[in-house]
Amino acid sequence: MADFVYRTVMHDIKQNILKGAYEGMRLPDERSLAEHYQVSRSSMKRALELLAQQGIVFKKRGSGTFINPLYLKNRALFRYEGSNLGLTDSFKVPGKAQKIKLLDFHVVKASKEIAQDLFLTENDFVYEFKRLRLLDDQPFLIETGYIPIKIMPELKPEILQESLFNYLEDEQNKTVTRSYLNITVEPSSSEDQSEMKLKPVEPVGVMEGIFFLDDGTPFELSIMRVHYNYMKFNTFVNLNN
Repeated sequence: MADFVYRTVMHDIKQNILKGAYEGMRLPDERSLAEHYQVSRSSMKRALELLAQQGIVFKKRGSGTFINPLYLKNRALFRYEGSNLGLTDSFKVPGKAQKIKLLDFHVVKASKEIAQDLFLTENDFVYEFKRLRLLDDQPFLIETGYIPIKIMPELKPEILQESLFNYLEDEQNKTVTRSYLNITVEPSSSEDQSEMKLKPVEPVGVMEGIFFLDDGTPFELSIMRVHYNYMKFNTFVNLNN
């Protein structure tokens, strides 16, 4: 699968940060980094902007780019990495491979609630799918999603067994860059207990929200039920944008 230069650079810088490769918690200047990675200044700028948006680094006017010490102290499991908000790039555990098992996939007529959330009419149809995500062999998340057919008419089951958002970005040049998420905790359901190997007394985290394309179009309504052991969430707020 194709990858963007700035994303590759950003990943490498993150690894260097975790290894303590930058003296004084300060990154080299943009020009030096561009020369080191042999990329354009615009690609380097994009990589640094993404790191800043994630709260991993911050720019101090007139002094340079510094590593956020809180990132090193509290690297949560749920975090955004890459250029879209897909779960494949958001849930990472060192040494464990993420897998996706498609549980259900069909076309349904949009309910009144789904139509409202995705700005559709009640005559529009959506894909409804359910996926189980695993880290190696440990199930940790059940995801139910709804996507308008008119936005992605070519969606097939095999696409849903990999990263949907990365496919969208690489094959259609569309990026999911915004979301509205509501995060709560609930008692686990019988399906949660069966699929994620939970006991009846164990809870789940629930993340329900809408994901938007970079042009503002609502792309997906998603309900994610997360094993409590993996429900760790960090956020970074920037009021300058």
